[in-house]
Amino acid sequence: MLKVSILSPDKKIFEGNANLVEVPGEKGRFQMLINHAPIVSSLVKGFIRIIENNNSETKFEIESGVVECANNEIIILIEK
Repeated sequence: MLKVSILSPDKKIFEGNANLVEVPGEKGRFQMLINHAPIVSSLVKGFIRIIENNNSETKFEIESGVVECANNEIIILIEK
């Protein structure tokens, strides 16, 4: 299980658990799954896709941001 937080400068956009998180990285889209290697990446305009533990899909449109993944915790700071 991944613990996911998406934060904008003015509020918390999402907080929950997920099986998969897909983000628009500078060099292309990539996915993070449970036990993903640690990574920090800048994000570009596009969509964040989250597959939650109940298999529901949630999407967020972003302008830019940064993602950090370590120890099954993903923190995404975004500009909307």
